[in-house]
Amino acid sequence: MKTNAEDSTLTIEPLSFSDELARTVLNSLSAHIAILDENGVILETNKAWQTYALKSGMLEGYDHRGVNYLELCDATTGSEAADAGKVAEGIRAVVRGDLGEFLYDYPCHSEDGPHWYYMRTMRMAGPGPIRVVISHEEITALKLAEEALKKSQEELFEQKQSLEEANIALKVLLKQREEDKLELEKKFLNNVKDLVLPYVEKLKNSRLKPKDKTLVEIVETHLNDVISPLLQRFANAKILLTPQEMQVASLVKDGKTSKEIANILNVSETTVNFHRKNLRVKFGLTNQRTNLRSYLLSIS
Repeated sequence: MKTNAEDSTLTIEPLSFSDELARTVLNSLSAHIAILDENGVILETNKAWQTYALKSGMLEGYDHRGVNYLELCDATTGSEAADAGKVAEGIRAVVRGDLGEFLYDYPCHSEDGPHWYYMRTMRMAGPGPIRVVISHEEITALKLAEEALKKSQEELFEQKQSLEEANIALKVLLKQREEDKLELEKKFLNNVKDLVLPYVEKLKNSRLKPKDKTLVEIVETHLNDVISPLLQRFANAKILLTPQEMQVASLVKDGKTSKEIANILNVSETTVNFHRKNLRVKFGLTNQRTNLRSYLLSIS
């Protein structure tokens, strides 16, 4: 490095790489590297390549120089034939200049467990004959992590599907439970109105002692409180009905005529019609042709 004293500008001289330095750098890399000529013949390999060859059963010091790598790929049979064919095709494309580089990852399992490698092929820059550098870097840890992640995603998807199915089943059960509940309330309401309230009304209109009449009225009040589902629906509709309007509305919904309702409630037919008119006003049906019973059925 030289320093110009006049302007204090640093001038950096380029490094000169010797064959020995180049080999040192090549042997320091973890990737398995080989240099091929334009025909696929191996001209040079690095230490990582040679170490792998030794682990694969080759003699110590064997470096594959002079071996045609493309011919080895073409001659591969069995389960590895497809990958070897793609590798040979990619190298030839780089030699021809059809590809700037060829990338490929492939499995290469052995007795000590599964292994995957990432291959990169590219032409060496500069003048002179064609030289192709191929490198194989082990990516087993990455592949195992990818497989573990994929498995986890599949398990999560299965759990999600299971939860969705359970949620659908739960919704069906809840809907059925709600329908059963409404049906039970409907039966209970109808039984009270048809089998109990008419007799309560007859008792009220019979000659009872004041004390007994009070008890009957208490029973009627409590029964009206019990048959609350319909009353609750009216309340939800923000409609305030009197007790007798509630009775008339229930009987209208059941299909009773004004005369039948008058006999059941022991009131005049005029009174029933008066309550029916009030019901239409409270339900907002005064200027509509909607049938009162149809409307009551629809909201219950």
